[in-house]
Parts: sequence; structure tokens; C-alpha cells
Amino acid sequence: MSGTPSPFDKDARPKTLTDQAYMMLRADVIAGRLKPGAKLRVEQLRGQYEVGATPLREALSRLSADGFVISEGQRGFRVVPMSVADLQDITNVRILIETEALRNSLTNGNEAWEERLVAAYYRLSKLEAGEGNYSARERANEEFHAALLSGCNSPLLLRMHRTLYDQHKRYRNISLMTVNVPRDVHEEHRAIYDAALARRIDDACEATRLHVLRTMEVTLDVFRKAEAEEAKAARQA
Repeated sequence: MSGTPSPFDKDARPKTLTDQAYMMLRADVIAGRLKPGAKLRVEQLRGQYEVGATPLREALSRLSADGFVISEGQRGFRVVPMSVADLQDITNVRILIETEALRNSLTNGNEAWEERLVAAYYRLSKLEAGEGNYSARERANEEFHAALLSGCNSPLLLRMHRTLYDQHKRYRNISLMTVNVPRDVHEEHRAIYDAALARRIDDACEATRLHVLRTMEVTLDVFRKAEAEEAKAARQA
């Protein structure tokens, strides 16, 4: 059940049992294996993750600070619920942070940054053309977005972006449940890539804004369809 280190992390290998528990829990919350609103009982998690109670409690406290888990005092912890308002808030703040980090990256990115971006886009394009499985495409997608920001010289901006990216990804995973979505993700990535490589900062930021907003729109559509199905089932009950 262990999570895969994110390409946004320069040093993502767990150094302690708390780090290990934190990474596994975070990955499972983002992937939806730990459901929104679910109670997180330490005794149950000990057997599930094969980690002691103290590292688990420390990991849950870190996840609470990151906005993935709610601490309920004596009642323990639970996964943060999902809502339309929360998605909209995360999306708006992610756009603010990501475009600022992108501006910084495009201003400061050197030849190594450019080489990393070209390689990441090439890998992503091949996978989006139909090669590889879902996990490989997701990994390549993260690597592409990480490459775009890799020239940013603000560690704080990058840490903030990493948290927002993962919070947004938790919702984005819902949008992947639907089919026949009228969206050309590769074209969205191409617009970001072309503008970034040419150092057209305003164009790159606008293409990024539209890309993130489109993800929110698709996810909201899934939410609305699910709510309609629930209302229909309730009427028929």
C-alpha cells in the first residue's frame, strides 16, 4: 500500500517510520483508497500499514496540517470530506500559487531546466498518444508539471504548490471515473509547453490557468451527475 514518491519532491525517500507512514497515508487519501470522511482509527491502521501507533499519530498530525486529515481531539482523526466549495477553493488557490511559481521558473530556468522540460514533455506525449497504462501516464503528467516549475528558486512556493497539487489531484481522480469527456488534455499540455519553452510567461500562465480550471469543470460535472443519481434513487426508494 506504499505510495510512490512524487517528482515534486527532491528527496522523497522516507527517513523515519513517521515519514513512511505519512507517505503511505497521504498516497491512499489522494488515491481515494481512504474514503472522504472516513474515520482513521490508529489500532486499525497499525495492522493495515504495519507501522506502530506513535509514528501513525505523528503522521496523521502532519496530514492534518497539510489539509488531508481532520483532527477531532479525543475522537481521533478522519479524512477530510470532499465538497464543491472545497474543490473551487483549492482550484483558485492552486492557480495563484502555480502561476506564480511558473513565472519564477520561466524567469530563472537555465539550460538544465529546458532539457528536463523537453524530456518530460516527450515522455508525456508518447503516453498520451496511447502508449503505456494509466499509472505511467499519471507519473509522466506529474513529471511534466514538476519540470515546468523546476526552475523556481523559492522552496516555499514549491512546498505550497506540492500540497495544493495533491489536494487537487484527490479531486481529479474522481473526474477520471467518467468516460467520453470532451477534452483534449494533450492539446492543453502542448499549449503550456510551447509557451513555457518560448519563455512567453503570460501565455504559459494563462494556458496553465485554463488547464487547471478545465479539470475542475470536469470534476464538478461528475459531482453533479452523482448528486442527480442519488436524488433519483432517493425518490424511487
